[in-house]
Amino acid sequence: MREVEASRFLRTTIPGVERVLDPERIVECEDTFSVLETAAVDGGTRVIAGAKGLEMSLFFEEREDGYRYYQEGETGPFEAMETTIRYRAENEGVRVSMHSSVSLGLFPRPLTDRIAAWKREAELERCLDGLEEALTDG
Repeated sequence: MREVEASRFLRTTIPGVERVLDPERIVECEDTFSVLETAAVDGGTRVIAGAKGLEMSLFFEEREDGYRYYQEGETGPFEAMETTIRYRAENEGVRVSMHSSVSLGLFPRPLTDRIAAWKREAELERCLDGLEEALTDG
């Protein structure tokens, strides 16, 4: 299992971030999978996402300062993937931080997990780019 992080200072307010941050937008902003279905379920939101014949289920739990989400079950590209998004007031804006742990579960694990982490880090950066863009558009 590898861990990656990304963070961004945004010139906005906490309510501004809360207005644009939701499970569907998070998946869309990561720009790897498309949202196929979203459903409110006990304790959170389930998003079915897909790309090029691959589907996965992500479970999102809303928190006071962001979201925690993870790949459910064994279908999907990862053996395990969990991400936490947190936001907090900082100076004249908001700091949004993303932390993800990921494993492909393939041999040789050190190499394949490193590749998964490299790809996951790019997804986190794209998510922050998309969030920043949504804030400037809205």
